[in-house]
Amino acid sequence: MTTTLTPEPGTIIIFSDIWCSFAHIAVHRLHRTRERLGLTDRVRFDHRAFPLELLNDAPSPRPGTDSEVGRMAALEPDAGWQLWQAKDWLYPSTTLPALEAVQAAKEQGFAASEQLDLALRKAFWAESRCISHRKVILDAAASTGVVDVDALAAALDDGRARRALSEQAAIAATDRVNCSPHLFLPDGTDHANPGIEVGWVGSYGIGWPVVSSDDPSVFEDILKRAAA
Repeated sequence: MTTTLTPEPGTIIIFSDIWCSFAHIAVHRLHRTRERLGLTDRVRFDHRAFPLELLNDAPSPRPGTDSEVGRMAALEPDAGWQLWQAKDWLYPSTTLPALEAVQAAKEQGFAASEQLDLALRKAFWAESRCISHRKVILDAAASTGVVDVDALAAALDDGRARRALSEQAAIAATDRVNCSPHLFLPDGTDHANPGIEVGWVGSYGIGWPVVSSDDPSVFEDILKRAAA
């Protein structure tokens, strides 16, 4: 098992789940800020799984994600959001196939896995698509224009990325990784849910998030330090 959480220079390790709204915001801000700073060729994102369904020993409840959409969308509307619009039975019961696909795409390079991760987040949060389903995953891969869909399908067929997913889940279950998202930088620092301070009214799936502070500018510092 690869246990190091200090990446090489020019890399940011990102532990997250795809159906985590806070991770959706963080990943959107990372991509947007990286492009604005002209660091796309200098900083890469190493996505690793923080599978909430395994850590919580239950699928993520739809009322929980529904309760987050309005508040989180107000922070970053350009990330893409909507309340679930597809049939109820199409709501994904797991994100493990999607998380595995992002790991499998790393065989094609970090750029491929980054774009697949971004496309899957968009598919779930902005398009109400069932990212548990193989065809949805492969369609998302095709939409990127950079992922070799046939190669990804072969990797999913033989499960070659499943061990990496399991190893990452084991690390996520330790106190080394606190939440989704949790970022780790080459200088040894780490940042849990960077820029956002949040609490909850009521329990998850019944209440709603209350954001006490939000500072998107932290991503500029994070990316500059990763590129140093």
